[in-house]
Amino acid sequence: MSRHLSRSTGLVITLGVAGSLFFGSAAAVAAPPVGGPGLGSQESPVVKPTPVLSSVDNFRDLAGLDAGYVGIGNKHLNRGVIYRSNALIANDSDLATLGTLGITKVYDLRTAGEITPGKEDRLPAGVTRTWLPTLAGDIAGQVSQLKTPADSVAFMENMNRTFVTDAEVRKSFTALFNDIAATSGAQVIHCTAGKDRTGWASAILQSLVGVSPQTIMSDYLLTNQYSAASIERQLAGVEAARGPEARALYSPLLHVEASYLQAGLDQLKASYGSVQNYLLNGLGLDPQTIRTLVVKLVG
Repeated sequence: MSRHLSRSTGLVITLGVAGSLFFGSAAAVAAPPVGGPGLGSQESPVVKPTPVLSSVDNFRDLAGLDAGYVGIGNKHLNRGVIYRSNALIANDSDLATLGTLGITKVYDLRTAGEITPGKEDRLPAGVTRTWLPTLAGDIAGQVSQLKTPADSVAFMENMNRTFVTDAEVRKSFTALFNDIAATSGAQVIHCTAGKDRTGWASAILQSLVGVSPQTIMSDYLLTNQYSAASIERQLAGVEAARGPEARALYSPLLHVEASYLQAGLDQLKASYGSVQNYLLNGLGLDPQTIRTLVVKLVG
């Protein structure tokens, strides 16, 4: 390993936890899956498909594909209202596509250290970016202590618990959900990889409007398919620089596993009893804001 790589390892791994690339750009080299899991059995109307973005590989509709996931009252979620994504480092073609979706606001959950030169969002004209840095603790220090893949899995599970237990992280989610409720037009939630912080926010909104737990988990796990090419590129770079043991150590940080989201959901149940109570008591949302979020997604 070069001296340069050794000196920068702490920063590289810190960004890796949040889903940044170890090496190269975020462009996908393979299209994401055409279908999605967990769709309802109702007959699907003809709907405009969510665009596949070559430079933003984890961009997708929180409501699902085709007719949308099924929620309260056996109603399909409204598509084209809230998108979830990795960082919007869009090429020119994808930037033009984003400009056709009616997006009014983008919520960037990355910390300052993740928004390095060249990693800034590229947004269509007229789109507002709201920065809500959302991570708890000394991530670099915690990652530096990981010794085994099992340690990495435990780290990711604990990160999801902090979405419930950490007061500053809860403040970010409070601001996020309040803003979504108060903003018209299509909106985008993203972090770096679009899998952990974005995955949590998506799961909470989906749960709020009655999407089944099985569908929520299936949607969460889709990151492993949508971002498969970029994840493999990162891990190949790690293996080339540091060997197969390093690849095994960092693989859980770049993928998602069911146990990650489940750890957060279990903590939510233990701390608040229900998603409704988490929103009301943990995040301090008022009932009208919660009703507005429901209407946006299934009204």
